[in-house]
Amino acid sequence: MTLRYVLPAGLLLLAASCGDKKNESTENKPVALTYPKTRKVDTVHTYFGVKVNDPYNWLENDTSAATAAWVDEQNKVTFDYLKTLPQRDKIRNRLREIWNFEKMSAPYRKGNRYFFSRNNGMQNQSVLFMKEGINAPEKQLIDPNTFSKDGTVSLTGTSVSKDGKYMAYSISRGGSDWNEFYVLDIATGQKLSDEIKWSKFSGASWKGNGFFYGRFDAPAGSELSAKNEKQKIYFHTVGEPQSKDVLVHKDDAHPNRSFGAQVSDDERWLILYTSQSTSGNGLLIKDLSQPNSALKTIVEIKTDNDPEYSVVDVRGRNLLVLTNHEAPRFKMVSINIDNPAPEAWTTIIPQSENLLQSVTIAGDKFIAQHLVEVKSKLTICDTTGKVTGELPIPEMSDVGDINGHRKDSLVFFTVSRFTAPPSIFKYNLLTNTTALYSQPKINFDSEAYETKQVKYKSKDGTMVPMFITHKKGLKLDGSNPCFMFGYGGFSAHYGPEFRIDRAVFLEAGGVYAVAGIRGGNEYGEEWHEAGIKCKKQNVFDDFIAGGEYLIAQGYTSKEKLAVQGRSNGGLLIGAVMTQRPDLFKVCIPMVGVLDMLRYHQFTIGRYWASDYGLSENEAEFKCLYKYSPLHNVKPASYPATLITTGDHDDRVVPAHSFKFAATLQENQQGTNPVLIRIDKNAGHGSGKPTEKQIDEAADIWAFVFANLGMMY
Repeated sequence: MTLRYVLPAGLLLLAASCGDKKNESTENKPVALTYPKTRKVDTVHTYFGVKVNDPYNWLENDTSAATAAWVDEQNKVTFDYLKTLPQRDKIRNRLREIWNFEKMSAPYRKGNRYFFSRNNGMQNQSVLFMKEGINAPEKQLIDPNTFSKDGTVSLTGTSVSKDGKYMAYSISRGGSDWNEFYVLDIATGQKLSDEIKWSKFSGASWKGNGFFYGRFDAPAGSELSAKNEKQKIYFHTVGEPQSKDVLVHKDDAHPNRSFGAQVSDDERWLILYTSQSTSGNGLLIKDLSQPNSALKTIVEIKTDNDPEYSVVDVRGRNLLVLTNHEAPRFKMVSINIDNPAPEAWTTIIPQSENLLQSVTIAGDKFIAQHLVEVKSKLTICDTTGKVTGELPIPEMSDVGDINGHRKDSLVFFTVSRFTAPPSIFKYNLLTNTTALYSQPKINFDSEAYETKQVKYKSKDGTMVPMFITHKKGLKLDGSNPCFMFGYGGFSAHYGPEFRIDRAVFLEAGGVYAVAGIRGGNEYGEEWHEAGIKCKKQNVFDDFIAGGEYLIAQGYTSKEKLAVQGRSNGGLLIGAVMTQRPDLFKVCIPMVGVLDMLRYHQFTIGRYWASDYGLSENEAEFKCLYKYSPLHNVKPASYPATLITTGDHDDRVVPAHSFKFAATLQENQQGTNPVLIRIDKNAGHGSGKPTEKQIDEAADIWAFVFANLGMMY
């Protein structure tokens, strides 16, 4: 399995989609709405002499009775409206039919056992299984569906001890980022007495009969909105209470820094990652064979935009590290623990013209995953980094999990397309053969659709990639409904992937477009940096140009164009709809970052400063204020808008969506609805139970269909 640490506190999102073409129906005309009157307060924030009104500031208080009442009032208006949409039940029923197929993760090996998760189709949460060998009978280990009646408690992570005796697993309640850790005796299936609270953005990394993990102090104030500072690394011994956990590392001088722990395969070395944003990190290392040895700095963290370092393996006294240090598209280097200066590094896998996403160890080989024009490519390298082969994968596809083991010749990986759910493939290093391991059977005609990739010109002349999926034989006459999705941030990208809910839109004749706008990592760190801080407008320009391209090429029209984004993508939609309300008919900003002047005041928001900048800095304040969705709403005719959030979202707190919704409703001059859908007992999206996913998707698509004049 790949030993790659993922930096904490990033904005990991879910995707969105595009399209639909059918006859218009008067039944689908939106109904007249009366919005709740939202109380205004005289709150003003001053930034470098600029006074900024914040009349709905009181909605930031997530524990007040007034906020709870406002949520109920808004939800009543929203759900009363959604109930009037005649296609809502039909869409929900069809979603259930499509959703009901077996979903499985790629197996991974630990010791002599293989672990994987499976959902029979409609289970709220996937169930964890184990096999004593790849061809052995399976045994159920953990069924999260037993944790709660409504499925809102999810399994968020697992980690198996090297001897295969124990499994540490974490759960989340109501979609919160807060995790609780427990320990399972794998052989007996017995849950032990161990219980750890107040962990967030942390895995468990084993050493002997215990593991390292990160946690915060119990929050002062609301656990869903209070700032998270002074994370610490502890060591927990199985069978001991949390109060006896040993403090391993803290940094009170830098309260905004976060840490991640990783133990080498031989359990000799503890690697600590330190970061203060979502871009860049430092590396510390400790020799666990010498209990009294101090942490040694391998790479020091200095700024919010340092290079990234991820340890793939430790061999002797050399670290194999994936890094973008002087390599914006990443390379893998060997760093000697005793002489870690960059000039002493040895390059194993050099930077190429394509982004090196990951390196997985399998047998005595490296499996390197590159991103080629936003699509996956897998190559096999020997221990010197020499390419010895390539794993064949279908065209226009994306590789998800890649699971290998240093003592195993088998590699399992998932491959997905826009029109088909992920299939699992098994590759044998000894025979150099690839075989299909598992393929879902779904009630959706994947072969009736096609995906093409285009490039279009943005405002400044930059060529931007975009995937477009639709029924074969589509006529480019401008009459097709289109659903366009984007993200544009935090070095993330969306390649070919299957989103179950998009199927109903495609079936109705829609066009689904995914734009690879700047701010992501489609072309490496340079593409990311071209869309951050005071260059963030490039992201919005790229997306707007994508919408204009789809119209100019005859895919759709302004009256048929819907757009969606989640989290940082919610910011994207909030920005483009306030800048170009004339371009879109429907906007769906989901769990969005919408108050760019105060986002860093809540939970882990400050980590995002590497992408956004801070209103505390004058130059960055001016840039943020210029595009912040909340602060750029003015009286205008806005598109039909459905804002979504969860009351337990402690990543992007719902106050962003609350204040944006109230401001939009106050300033809407047209007849299009402006609604907010607030999911109760739900968070940012991760771990959301199947029933809630289907309900949310049905409501979104019913809203889109009604406002684009579509029939299903």
